Amino acid sequence: MNTRAGEPTSALYGFSSLLLKLLREQKPTGVAFAIDRPEPTFRHEAYAAYKGTRDAVPSELARQFKTLERLLDALAFPRFSVRGFEADDVLATLARELSLAGASTLIATGDRDMLQLVSPLVQVLFMGQRGKPATLYDEAKVVARFGIPPARLPVYAALVGDSSDNIPKVKGIGPVAAQKLCLQFADVASLLTHTDQIDNAKLRASVVAHAEQLRASELLIRLRADVPLPASPRHRALTPESVLATRALFEELEFKSLIPRLEALV
Repeated sequence: MNTRAGEPTSALYGFSSLLLKLLREQKPTGVAFAIDRPEPTFRHEAYAAYKGTRDAVPSELARQFKTLERLLDALAFPRFSVRGFEADDVLATLARELSLAGASTLIATGDRDMLQLVSPLVQVLFMGQRGKPATLYDEAKVVARFGIPPARLPVYAALVGDSSDNIPKVKGIGPVAAQKLCLQFADVASLLTHTDQIDNAKLRASVVAHAEQLRASELLIRLRADVPLPASPRHRALTPESVLATRALFEELEFKSLIPRLEALV
């Protein structure tokens, strides 16, 4: 998609359409965004090859980032971006704070790493690939898919690897063996401290041989919930003022079909 002036808008349109759908269906009391910063994070400092296999951002997408900032300004939802941390860590911190306050949280994401945050008060709406329906994960849904509680997913990923983040797997350990180990041990520290309790000799030898790799991988995979966030409102509801500002930008971007959906929200 492009405007009549030739500016690309496909990503902006998709983002806006999805957001309006979420606001209509979920009816949240408040919304916040977490955004990655361009600088390296503590994960890149710990492992230089972290996410090293990912392609560069296409130029047509990069051209839309400035307008995305304008869109977020118009919506006036709080957005958080902290140097040295990923947006996922910010979301983990927001979810922890809201849970401590007794509030329910829904994280909308296309990143499976977020499933480790699922708890009695935190659900994850996994958006998945384009054209496929979103999947809502609560604790039971995570266990049904992976066979382990959400909090043990970092150990599982450390064992089987994560190609999207360029995190290596432990040789000789597949999903079934990893699941059994995760049911037995809550984290990598516990696994490595009690390797004598691993009955299978080959499995035990593989874990011992990859001890340092496992420690490093878990550090990369486990989300941080202690990000130093600014002292500002954690979320905000959509207001008539923000609808007017967003409508004006939609008109500029020629998103005529989205305007009725936007105005129906207030």
